[in-house]
Amino acid sequence: MKIIIVGAGQVGTSVAESLVSEENDITVVDPDPQRLSLLQNRLDLRTIAGNGAWPSLLREAGAADADMLIAVTQSDQTNLVACKVAKSVFNLPTTVARLRASDFLDSEALLSAENFAVDHALCPEEVVTEHIRKLVEFPEALQVLSFAGGRVALVAVRAYEGGLLVGKPIKEMRRHLSADIDARIAAIYRRDRAVLPAGDSVIQDGDEVFVIAAEEHIRRVMREMRRMTVPVQRVMIAGGGNIGTRVARTLSERYEVKLIERDAVRCERIANSLDSTLILMGDGTDEDLLQQEAIDTMDLFLALTNDDEDNIMAASLAKRLGCKRVVALINRKVYADLVQGGPIDIAISPAQVSIGSLLTRVRRGDVAQVHSLRRGAAEALEIVAHGDEKTSKVIGRRIGDLPVIEGAYIAAIVRDLDRYEEIRREGFEIIKRQGHVVIAHKDVVIQKDDHVVVFCQNRKVVKKVEQLFAVSVGFL
Repeated sequence: MKIIIVGAGQVGTSVAESLVSEENDITVVDPDPQRLSLLQNRLDLRTIAGNGAWPSLLREAGAADADMLIAVTQSDQTNLVACKVAKSVFNLPTTVARLRASDFLDSEALLSAENFAVDHALCPEEVVTEHIRKLVEFPEALQVLSFAGGRVALVAVRAYEGGLLVGKPIKEMRRHLSADIDARIAAIYRRDRAVLPAGDSVIQDGDEVFVIAAEEHIRRVMREMRRMTVPVQRVMIAGGGNIGTRVARTLSERYEVKLIERDAVRCERIANSLDSTLILMGDGTDEDLLQQEAIDTMDLFLALTNDDEDNIMAASLAKRLGCKRVVALINRKVYADLVQGGPIDIAISPAQVSIGSLLTRVRRGDVAQVHSLRRGAAEALEIVAHGDEKTSKVIGRRIGDLPVIEGAYIAAIVRDLDRYEEIRREGFEIIKRQGHVVIAHKDVVIQKDDHVVVFCQNRKVVKKVEQLFAVSVGFL
């Protein structure tokens, strides 16, 4: 695909890195020549210095025959205008805009073809907030991903001694689960190396294990890997920026939340907008402040400022002072790799967390969802199976009979997603569940319109997976 990226900041750079590696024709537009020079030295792409909202710059970037424009600058206004110009002047097929203001995100009319012509809106802050909310809900997890509207959960956990399955082969898991629960271990990483998840594979202490199951069963399955952690009750947040405020607003409904912000004016503004959150003016790296606010009684510390170094220092200090679990927002990949698993339990990259939304638009075929894993090294895809037994390579075939793609595994299937089944009655209320989850064993047959979750240990095999699920011309 020929793609124009407007903005070479953290999000734009991350997007460019992901798309260039898949042999797309990429042009990046940004006002900062130095930033572009550094990007061009690392990646095989074209750069143009200037304002990406200008028609002349977009024409120079090749908008006349481009397939997609991705506007991810820090300015909502620039992103909106770039999409409008791309659509109105160059009739560009697909536009994606990064939008931070909820006023724009909540208005479908403003983003329609008649107005700013944004086909897909991306809000990294919103995606990161949802990512953190799931980590709070599942304190044992390193990463929590949902597919098929939340029917299936893929969870990454660190296996520790004491887990029922640790030191035992994977096939033993079936003995510990009740008859109505099924699950699959999709991947194992041992000392940053992928291990083939076969039935005889033994889970070792310290392994990073990706396990998939129906959402209602995932907690029970996680107990196989490690002892369950006490649920989170008290949370402290360092940083009252867009992400910190969003997270505080989301968590304050269920948890006791304290937020630290160094800017007095912003403190007052946040305090006026968040009724259930205690706002503290100060620095997240201030040892005295953390001790004064009883950091050792906190279940979770979130370092969410816009400064990587401050986040690393604040999270490391909180851990040393007795906080049970610490999470830091870290943009630079080298920093994240350095600290995660040491003083910091989880390092979150906003760009990597949100990249999946963009990759969903770029993937070929009917890809419903993409999640980037292990800071971009792996991917999990939700693909809708189309066609019939004549036009599709997968429909009507057992999973065990499909062509083997080394490093790619079908983990689960959600069937009949458009139907609801009654699971129980509570008084006069009928509780229903959407779709039916099928864990991907070898004898499972893929049917038309199945939502298939595929785990790719290496992003290089994604193209082969797309080709496997492609529908022949006869279907058209």
